[in-house]
Amino acid sequence: MSSSAVYATIPVVAATGAGGTTLSAFHDALVQVNLGHYNLIRLSSVVPPQTRVDASGAAAVPVGQWGDKMYCVYAAQWATEPGEEAWAGIGWVQRRDGKGGLFVEHEGTSERFVRKAILTSLADLVRGREDEFAEPELTMRGAVCDDGPLCVLVIAPYEAAAWAGDR
Repeated sequence: MSSSAVYATIPVVAATGAGGTTLSAFHDALVQVNLGHYNLIRLSSVVPPQTRVDASGAAAVPVGQWGDKMYCVYAAQWATEPGEEAWAGIGWVQRRDGKGGLFVEHEGTSERFVRKAILTSLADLVRGREDEFAEPELTMRGAVCDDGPLCVLVIAPYEAAAWAGDR
């Protein structure tokens, strides 16, 4: 990647939420990563050019106002029965020339399944492309249900945007 280019950063963050329902557990996970006040718009997993992906925790989630649109890629898995596992993960590869990359997201009931699905999908997506990609990276989250619904969430929030006519 060129050192003179200006790069935007997409953070990848993860949380485990709990609640009385699977919906409220999902919302709790969003609140934990400061995204509970947005309308999520799920994207198709293409990393834009001149964009870095950062799962280190150093990059902040995009800032917007209550009710704004949040463009994102996410994986979420729920567990409702005691002893049941929930796993979610996002993996990505970035082009070595800095001109974008690819995200994949998978959910399941075991770490092994989700990890394998992410790595297999990424390998399939870059196979046969002329572009040169860096090694795959991934972020995963897992939890075991104790007594009520839980949600594991891994989310890559791209940007917040107001609705037309707002502000």
